[in-house]
Amino acid sequence: MGLFSSLFGKKEENTKVEGNKTMSKVLFVKANDRPAEQAISSKMYETFVSAYKEANPNTEITELDLFALDLPYYGNIAISGGYKRSQGMEITAEEEKAVATVDKYLNQFLEAEKVVFAFPLWNFTVPAPLITYISYLSQAGKTFKYTANGPEGLVGDKKVVVLGARGSDYSSEQMAPMEMAVNYVTNVLGFWGIANPETVVIEGHNQYPDRSQQIVEEGLDNVKKVAAKF
Repeated sequence: MGLFSSLFGKKEENTKVEGNKTMSKVLFVKANDRPAEQAISSKMYETFVSAYKEANPNTEITELDLFALDLPYYGNIAISGGYKRSQGMEITAEEEKAVATVDKYLNQFLEAEKVVFAFPLWNFTVPAPLITYISYLSQAGKTFKYTANGPEGLVGDKKVVVLGARGSDYSSEQMAPMEMAVNYVTNVLGFWGIANPETVVIEGHNQYPDRSQQIVEEGLDNVKKVAAKF
């Protein structure tokens, strides 16, 4: 989370006009480097993108494969660089590069009208690149602001879909507290003001092998329906 106000990014218009039509900007974020034949969240991502493109052929789409981007960890270099820049202080070349990277992905997110996140649950939480990416986005003065009554989200106008997959069934009272993937992402989105993202989860396909195919097929059908109306 950003420690200082307005250190990174700038907010710009989130649509462009092509001819007489206004084109929405849609951002797809994938956080799984395993092939769709082996990973359900990757299959969910591919299914959603395909169904969405079919229903919205004129939409401007950007796809981010977080593993392929090899994003640097968000730490002292980026934070110090952002702080120094906000104070008019000289920053190092290394800090400038880190700040530019944060700016790039933060601005891209701010400009998008619709965003889709797809990720698995690995060892109770999301893959590390998604945590890094969310750290880039969670900046005071951009995605949230501090007020006398506590933090207030600034991007509540975005439409967001969360696609998550987990091989075990986390719906029981015992397992639910250990689900820190979808819960993590939706809580962060809520902090940014996105209170009701549409969430599609496929779970239990490894735990219940006799029903695995049915679980996955029903889940992917739901993904298609959500994509078509998104």
